Amino acid sequence: MTPLNQKKALNRFQKNKLIQSALKVRKSAYCPYSRYAVGAAILTSSGKIYSGCNVENSSYGLSICAERNAIFNAVACGEKKIAALCVATKSPKPCGACRQVIMEFASHGCPILLVDVSLKDPFSNVLETTAAHLLPWAFVFNQRK
Repeated sequence: MTPLNQKKALNRFQKNKLIQSALKVRKSAYCPYSRYAVGAAILTSSGKIYSGCNVENSSYGLSICAERNAIFNAVACGEKKIAALCVATKSPKPCGACRQVIMEFASHGCPILLVDVSLKDPFSNVLETTAAHLLPWAFVFNQRK
């Protein structure tokens, strides 16, 4: 995939690729306690896609959400800028921790695609929003110079 200028909207190919990646990785979710499988895929500014699924643990605090899993996967590979993100699950809404992590690596206008898998055709009704809309008052650490 070609790099994405964050000021441009996602094209149809990029949207479909992100949605397909999120739906595919969702099948790998480890969620024996909640039975709530989530898949996430991010497009980085370099044009690469990284994915992640939720992984639960019997000690709930040790679980990780799909969105953070995908972002941390990208960061581990040297990526630091999210150009777009897709979340696929039933009634997709990133949690507060994921929203803050998204804002750490994404611009305010970063496209966010929310795919509801409970629909017959998840591609037919994708909610498109932005990172700033998910977390309008994100915490930002300002170091003193």
